Amino acid sequence: MIGKKLGIDLGTANSVVYVQGEGIVFVEPTVVAIDVNNYKVIAVGTEAKEMIGKTPDNIVAKRPLRNGVIADSRVTEALLKYFFDKALGKARFFKPDVVISVPAGITTVEQRAVLKAANSAGAKNITLLPEPLLAALGAGLPIETSSGNMIVNMGGGTSEIAVLSLDGIVKYDSLRVAGDAINEAIITYMRKKKGILIGEQTAEKVKFEIGSALEMSKPLEMEVRGRDIGAGVPKAIMVNSNDIAQAVKSPLKKIILSIKGVLEQTPPELSADIIDRGMVVTGGTALLRNIDRLIAKATGVPAHVADEPIYCVAKGTGIALELISSGKRVFVFEKSIT
Repeated sequence: MIGKKLGIDLGTANSVVYVQGEGIVFVEPTVVAIDVNNYKVIAVGTEAKEMIGKTPDNIVAKRPLRNGVIADSRVTEALLKYFFDKALGKARFFKPDVVISVPAGITTVEQRAVLKAANSAGAKNITLLPEPLLAALGAGLPIETSSGNMIVNMGGGTSEIAVLSLDGIVKYDSLRVAGDAINEAIITYMRKKKGILIGEQTAEKVKFEIGSALEMSKPLEMEVRGRDIGAGVPKAIMVNSNDIAQAVKSPLKKIILSIKGVLEQTPPELSADIIDRGMVVTGGTALLRNIDRLIAKATGVPAHVADEPIYCVAKGTGIALELISSGKRVFVFEKSIT
């Protein structure tokens, strides 16, 4: 494993790991299960996510990242070490070079927390790059040119809207409203309108199976099971796509306002390019049905979802690894430690 380099899309909900020469090697939920009595890590990733809402008092399944930034550095360190071991094997003689994605609006303190966690987990040269830049690289946008490119990257904890040109971010907004906020909106809607209490995992399942950003003429339906608020007993109800479209209006409205804000601040020459090319939507929340139609309808600017939107940032880390190591490109935001 000499000279292996890793790219990590360190997301609030899911993390994607890229290994140089191999491509994307795995996707894992960003969840760690811990025994609170001795702070020992019980499980990481998919195994830990399955424990959410089902653990005894001494075990806590938690997300170490909130809104795209580290909320618990010790748990994040354990998570990164698990990623390194799974991608490269435990028996390695050289520390890997790593590119990690971070929100564009990350503070200096938050940057230091990521660098410290990665360093403690066993990384050597660590480079932080903003998610919108990496998403644009992974989506194949020509951001090295002087023309304007617009990206809307919606993950679990943050929505990153940016206009890019000449390998840098010209205007951006980092909004802490994304997939998690949409899940919360679905939970709230089910409680208030349907009289049923559901968990986070059920809300996410509903979102991906029948969710839509706009009402549909032929809505999809599914059975949702939870707890009846009045009687306190298990209950199953039928829900359709139009119910979910109503539920998610509020968080999507905030994202639309943020997109409009970035468009208003964009220099006129770049605005002309964006009107011609449209904007590209990436991230896990881009998988919500009709999200591109909603954005286009609300802004008047064409929008389309990238191929494999959930992997765009991870692909971007791989491209950035190659470009940085070869010295071909220098990115404006680049923060690193060696």
